[in-house]
Amino acid sequence: MASFNKVILMGNLTRDPELRQTQSGTSVCRFSIAVNRSYNAQDGSSRDETCFVEIDCFGKSAENIAKFFSKGKPILVEGRLRQDSWEDKQTGQKRTKLMVVLERFEFVGSARDNGSGGSYDVEYSAPQPRGGASRPAQQRQQDELEDDDVPF
Repeated sequence: MASFNKVILMGNLTRDPELRQTQSGTSVCRFSIAVNRSYNAQDGSSRDETCFVEIDCFGKSAENIAKFFSKGKPILVEGRLRQDSWEDKQTGQKRTKLMVVLERFEFVGSARDNGSGGSYDVEYSAPQPRGGASRPAQQRQQDELEDDDVPF
């Protein structure tokens, strides 16, 4: 059976990101965001619902999150769900928690708020082939169009 595990969330950090290093030197950052949803209740009143989500990220993205984000800053996160499980040392009960493993993030908000609107992918794409000869001349000409040339 096929499956699909993809999460896209936008919210505000609920605390400053916590950056640490593994024994092998990999950067790991954990932070949480609050995601709000507004809806109309059956009685016609407006209600708000808040979901708090913990997020783990690794490598360069972990370093960038810790550097550029702080409590209250907005962020857009793409990632996958992961279920952590452990045994509670006090009660001996098995505990589980769903969290998000970050694969990509975007700055949200104005440049003044450090949210320049840029994005950052955890996975890097393959380098583009060099040399103009591999692209047809018509494609190069279309790429060089100015905004004034766009018909709308």
